[in-house]
Amino acid sequence: MERVPITPRPHLARRLESIGLSFHSWDDYWKEDVCYRFTLAQVETIEAAAEELHGMCVAAARHVVAQGRLEQLGIPEPCWDAIADSLRREEFSVYGRFDLAYDGAGPPKLLEYNADTPTSLLESAVAQWYWLEDCCPNADQFNSLHERLVERWRSLPGAGPVHLASLRDNEEDWVTTTYMQDTVTQAGRAAKYLHIEDIGWDAGREAYVDLEGEAIETLFKLYPWEWMLREEFGAHVAGSGTRFVEPLWKSLLSCKGILPVLWELYPGHPNLLPAYFEPGRLDAFVKKPLYSREGANIELHAGGRVLTGAPGDYGAEGFVYQGAAAMREFGGRYPVIGAWIVGREPAGMCIREDRAPITTNMSNFVPHYFT
Repeated sequence: MERVPITPRPHLARRLESIGLSFHSWDDYWKEDVCYRFTLAQVETIEAAAEELHGMCVAAARHVVAQGRLEQLGIPEPCWDAIADSLRREEFSVYGRFDLAYDGAGPPKLLEYNADTPTSLLESAVAQWYWLEDCCPNADQFNSLHERLVERWRSLPGAGPVHLASLRDNEEDWVTTTYMQDTVTQAGRAAKYLHIEDIGWDAGREAYVDLEGEAIETLFKLYPWEWMLREEFGAHVAGSGTRFVEPLWKSLLSCKGILPVLWELYPGHPNLLPAYFEPGRLDAFVKKPLYSREGANIELHAGGRVLTGAPGDYGAEGFVYQGAAAMREFGGRYPVIGAWIVGREPAGMCIREDRAPITTNMSNFVPHYFT
């Protein structure tokens, strides 16, 4: 695993904007004056870790439900039965992304599982693949993400249209959602985009509806379950008849409370870091809210003091305490591997790097290849 300087493509902005990556220049988000080079063996190590971790996470979710521990994960009590039922029925799921610490030598270590609303999707599936074709045509890339997404949508039950929704005035989420809309269309299903704020509730039909009054049969929502389940609007989820993608059971895996549960079930596993619900059991650790996005309210502790942290408004539901990963610097940057899962299978990876060991929404996206 190496961080390799490379010459950026001419007309870079035009190339990225032509595929819809409109925010590539925000804080130099997209970075291609360097790339990461892997060996095939290293890619296979990441792929195997992602596959095993997904199976472990599903088993951990079943354990949480069986042991009645949803309150410990900060989940409101009115949702417990619906989540348990969603998991029992193995409701249809499309994708997720593991964030892994990896130095190219030791085993990848799980930092968290973005199982509900992962972004960086267009960048991973399309933008870095076109970069590979333009810059490293004789190399390969761990990236079957687009093809697997299309194939996954082909297995969606039913025949009705798929509605896809994200928040108004959030460009990053809009780009991810409209790219997902494209994969739905390529799978042969009708797809309809709308804003989360424009979804209505028809009490007479007991159905979520779009602006035209059409009942929403399947909804891909880039909107976290932990928000929706605490809103008045979310009280109708269980009885609505709408299939949600991602499903309710993924709310268990997107909670960082799954990390100490994993450590309980698989203590010492090579792909896990020690993690606990209680403070005081680790000297060097990362304090993480049960729910947060884009690195907010995460703190790195060692020797009884806070080394660094990211601001934010999360943490009301509580925290977990995870052993600090041995993050290796590459050229003064800390890379985090994003290992994608589609259905139950590994589907590719992406890399985000930052000068600090906490990845945020504007940490650089850097393409990769392997030989």
